[in-house]
Amino acid sequence: MPSLARYIRGIRAVGIKEWWHQMQYIGDVKAGTFVGSDQFGNRYFENLNAEQEVPGRHRWVDFAQHDLNASQVPAEWHAWLSHIRKDAPPQDVMMQSSTPSWKAPWVENLTGTRGAYRPYNTVKPKIEAWQPKAAPRTAPS
Repeated sequence: MPSLARYIRGIRAVGIKEWWHQMQYIGDVKAGTFVGSDQFGNRYFENLNAEQEVPGRHRWVDFAQHDLNASQVPAEWHAWLSHIRKDAPPQDVMMQSSTPSWKAPWVENLTGTRGAYRPYNTVKPKIEAWQPKAAPRTAPS
């Protein structure tokens, strides 16, 4: 459980509006330098101050859509977040020069949403359900 002093340090570091935003969405206050953003509006941060962060947790993303779905992070930013690439995509010369012109824009995984791909069947079913054929009843006279 964070102490009152930690909350006050967080408010002083990021401001009251950003502090409230972070407490609502990630439940903790993280202060760092803004590194860049992607086409979805996600913002990426880094804090190299070793005494404030857990080792390996000094890079993070602030999602634009707060579904907190990891497929909303494009591949080049995922490589930076998981320490596969040293430099962030806007500063990485290799990443900028190796992006092919034919590369399609990143699309998040829509499984489980209304936008998910659902194929339809065009083949006649091999088994047809049985439909009873009963003569209509007549009223007794």
